[in-house]
Amino acid sequence: MKFIQRYCILLFMLMLPLLATAQPAADSTAAKTLTIDEKIDQAFRPVADQISNVVFYSIPLNDVKVPIVLIVLLFGALFCTIYFGFPNITKIGLAIRTIGGRYTVKKNGDAVEAGEVSHFQALTTALSATVGLGNIAGVAIALSIGGPGATFWMIVAGFLGMASKFAECTLGVKYREIDSSGVVHGGPMYYMRTGFAERGIGGVGKFFAAFFALMCVGGSFGGGNMFQSNQAAQQVMATFGGGADGGPTSGGFIFGIICAALVAIIIVGGVQRIAQVTDKLVPFMAILYVGMGIVILIVKFSDIPTAFQLIFSRAFEPEAIGGGVIGAMIAGFQRAAFSNEAGVGSAAIAHSAVKTNYPASEGVVALLEPFIDTVIICTMSALVIVVTNIDGGFLTYGTKAVDGVGITSTAFDSVIPGSSYILTVVIVLFAFSTMISWSYYGLQAWKYLFGKSKVSDISYKIIFCCFTVIGASASLGAVIDFSDAMIFAMVFPNMIALIVLAPVIKAELAKYINHTKQIEKEIAEEVK
Repeated sequence: MKFIQRYCILLFMLMLPLLATAQPAADSTAAKTLTIDEKIDQAFRPVADQISNVVFYSIPLNDVKVPIVLIVLLFGALFCTIYFGFPNITKIGLAIRTIGGRYTVKKNGDAVEAGEVSHFQALTTALSATVGLGNIAGVAIALSIGGPGATFWMIVAGFLGMASKFAECTLGVKYREIDSSGVVHGGPMYYMRTGFAERGIGGVGKFFAAFFALMCVGGSFGGGNMFQSNQAAQQVMATFGGGADGGPTSGGFIFGIICAALVAIIIVGGVQRIAQVTDKLVPFMAILYVGMGIVILIVKFSDIPTAFQLIFSRAFEPEAIGGGVIGAMIAGFQRAAFSNEAGVGSAAIAHSAVKTNYPASEGVVALLEPFIDTVIICTMSALVIVVTNIDGGFLTYGTKAVDGVGITSTAFDSVIPGSSYILTVVIVLFAFSTMISWSYYGLQAWKYLFGKSKVSDISYKIIFCCFTVIGASASLGAVIDFSDAMIFAMVFPNMIALIVLAPVIKAELAKYINHTKQIEKEIAEEVK
């Protein structure tokens, strides 16, 4: 009975935006003038605003409002950086060697470690969820708010986030569960439940785990799915024709159907199929986007010193635009947090499927994720915008922009005419890769709540694909705001878990370091 109650409550919550459209409006005349999109937004906006106000509650600091969740992420990342001995610096080489398979446990030349995917596939699966529209649109919005100085703080936040990612992904592997079929189930909900129970606070752990899983399911339908399909559809319609304002039309519905069909083909195969797609898709789209950025920086090479001067000077100017140094810092940190999700805990779900006997081995691999996502790709976007804006003047710093994709597109087109078409392809790929990875995150959370049966599996995937179509064919601002709040609500229990279980992480790191030393010793002896 308890299972049925939870199931019905969750389904009702997730379908609330759709149910709202079936309710007659008090004013029949007004109802006739409202589109389905507007009715959904109108009905759901009060709920979204209330949830967002709680999750993103802010405190004033130097005339700038600082979200508490951002402070939690920052201090959590600082704690992990210091407590684990600056792994974001000292473990990068180890991470690269681990991906290369140097320390894989083998027998007769074959890997004999438990799990479903390789280190590289786990990394690309997690990267496909974080490398997305935030790297293109979000960076432009951050610059419009905090000016060029936001770029510096974005890099700092990405650097610190490497330590958070190391910690949560180590725990993801440590406390994962592998069923009789060899399928892995892991993520923060498992290390909260089991890890806290080991410390005599199992009740707290179960509550945190259920809360995290519930937020993860909601976030996967919204920010990890509808937002992605919506923005991709808008970009396609704007580039190749559609509504007058480039928004979703009937063409968006068709785009959503096609996108949902492709998503379904991939996610039916589980994490192994997702990994097979992402380990090819992520490098391709990252190289394509960064490659275009490099071409622009080569063409505008003479303006690069000026751009760097703007970035560093505006990062520390007390009276800089957008709230001064605090404003630039907040804009940079917030952009990095929204992009790489370090501290959110979502990536631990993907990394827990890795083939390894040493949890910390995947932790060190995972720390590369914020580096690639934020330090490389987000910084590339920022540099291109700052460099091209020196002469172009298409972005006014200190005034929040609404169309981040449009700003980035203008920056690229100003140097490479017609590049907006290539950028559209990149945006669609970014959105698609985010959807398939977040489908896995949401599925694991769904199974944690409702069991690991075939019915549970299929139910989630059908609902997920339905929301892909809805997102592409409607403007669901309130629903997206609500789901984003759900994603960042995951931060609070996750960061508490990282601190409570920090000694476990340190012990696992020591085990893996001893293992790598033994392997290096054996390699040295073979060379002799």
